[in-house]
Amino acid sequence: MRRISCLNALVLASALLATAPASAEIRIIQSPGGQVGPFLDLFEKVRESGERVVIDGPCLSACTLVLSIVPGERICVTKRAVLGFHAARSVDRRGRFYAEPEASVAVLAAYPGPVRDWISRRGGLSSRLLLLKGRDLAAIYPRCR
Repeated sequence: MRRISCLNALVLASALLATAPASAEIRIIQSPGGQVGPFLDLFEKVRESGERVVIDGPCLSACTLVLSIVPGERICVTKRAVLGFHAARSVDRRGRFYAEPEASVAVLAAYPGPVRDWISRRGGLSSRLLLLKGRDLAAIYPRCR
């Protein structure tokens, strides 16, 4: 069920990207994450569009890849913004999660330095969800105006 709602959100976001003028902004209100591929495709389109990204709520898991793809000067956060990070993982045919250590190393390396440093100061990427919000987040990304 989680995958369906995430995919629906991505389809909607893709449709909005196709019709939005270049001066528009993309607003992330709530994203639980999901499969990496669709997020990479979506954020690549956002990067190419030149649009600004407003993070205005939870942006968890694969959603945080926006930080690696869209230039930081085009990202801002509101007081409601929360970024959630965890180690990369995959699901086997039985629906069980398993760790992807090489992917976790690659994802961490792709984040901007201040984000990478914040994650490292908290023990690095693991199965535990790390939440970046409030003052810590505002120290890395500007508040939206």
